[in-house]
Amino acid sequence: MIQGINHITLAVRDLDKSFTFYTEVLAFRPLARWDKGAYLLAETSWVCLTLDPETRTGPLDDYTHTAFTVPEKEFQRLSEHILNSDTRQWQENRSEGDSLYFLDPDGHKLEIHTGDWHSRLAACREKPYSGMVFFD
Repeated sequence: MIQGINHITLAVRDLDKSFTFYTEVLAFRPLARWDKGAYLLAETSWVCLTLDPETRTGPLDDYTHTAFTVPEKEFQRLSEHILNSDTRQWQENRSEGDSLYFLDPDGHKLEIHTGDWHSRLAACREKPYSGMVFFD
């Protein structure tokens, strides 16, 4: 039985630039680094950066993205810190809870969000998406 997400691996073109972004802008804790990669930790989320010269040079057109949880009391400060680092937003927030949608140096779509699945479903129960069915 799958228990959850084990880790996220992101292909990066410039390991130094990405390492700096994730450790200094997003404050991920570095665990290890080598010539072609790095392991980082965001609280309990393990992220691997792997050097790949063939990776994207900008964001993909689809909506796929990775969202990280931040405490509500830290959201404004962290959002300002991210935006002041010349990071580009890729979408405005249109969902429940505070969210900032932004790009990493390789165009991976990221989000910081203050809610969780409980708050999202509560909001959806109040205002369901078209055709939405609940299973709990």
